Amino acid sequence: MTVRTRFAPSPTGLLHIGGVRTALFNYLFARHMGGEFLLRIEDTDRARSTQEAVQVILDGLEWLGLKADAPPVYQTTRETRHVEVAMQLLEAGKAYRCYCTPEELTAMREQAMAEKRPPRYDGRWRDRDPSEAPAGVKPAIRLKAPREGEVVLNDLVQGEVRVKNAEMDDMIILRSDGTPTYLHAVVVDDHDMGITHVIRGDDHLTNTFRQIQIYDAMGWETPNFAHIPLIHGADGAKLSKRHGAVSVLEFREQGFLPEALCNYLLRLGWGHGDAEFLTRD
Repeated sequence: MTVRTRFAPSPTGLLHIGGVRTALFNYLFARHMGGEFLLRIEDTDRARSTQEAVQVILDGLEWLGLKADAPPVYQTTRETRHVEVAMQLLEAGKAYRCYCTPEELTAMREQAMAEKRPPRYDGRWRDRDPSEAPAGVKPAIRLKAPREGEVVLNDLVQGEVRVKNAEMDDMIILRSDGTPTYLHAVVVDDHDMGITHVIRGDDHLTNTFRQIQIYDAMGWETPNFAHIPLIHGADGAKLSKRHGAVSVLEFREQGFLPEALCNYLLRLGWGHGDAEFLTRD
């Protein structure tokens, strides 16, 4: 098996050091295992994705010497494939059309909050006949997720984590306008790109349980997951622009060496004896 990792940033903001650290771990793990490191630009949020942010990602990785082993994959170019997989799930009876109106979904959410329950979709179209569909409502496609049992994740960093299927609802994989959701597109892309190890921040941990449901529904092999702790500011909050988590290229403009930045990020949050300087090799 060829180990294959990926760095998959969204170009909705400038690449900051938190993202760089994730890219670095993916790069180093792939190199250590004699595998491949790939880049995917997750640009499905067309309203917020910018070409400027894409260029910062490309320039930043080049400056840091984190060279991908293939040209970047742009998620928007793969929409036809995302739809194709959703239709396969629909035909196999593992997904269904949901004709809920925005008003119904809002009422569902408000009722759950009033009853102090987590807001979840109640599955009202899960087993209904589409002939009952109201006129003029374009359906979304939802995954028919299992309601019994649990999803067990053996995370390479977090250890064994379990979530009961009853705590998750039937998530949308294709919106009513025909576009794929992020959680669905990521699974299809990782599968098609042959990703063996998904190394990402632990803010994605809850997404993983939903994504495993898609892998299982398609009968695909699940990759290995490793959710690494995030970098936090001095106030304990997740790193953001207000902490100075600016574009990585600003470090270049200030005269920092890429070797110094990578060395610092590699050592951040763990120790390796008294080793202060670690070479790329």
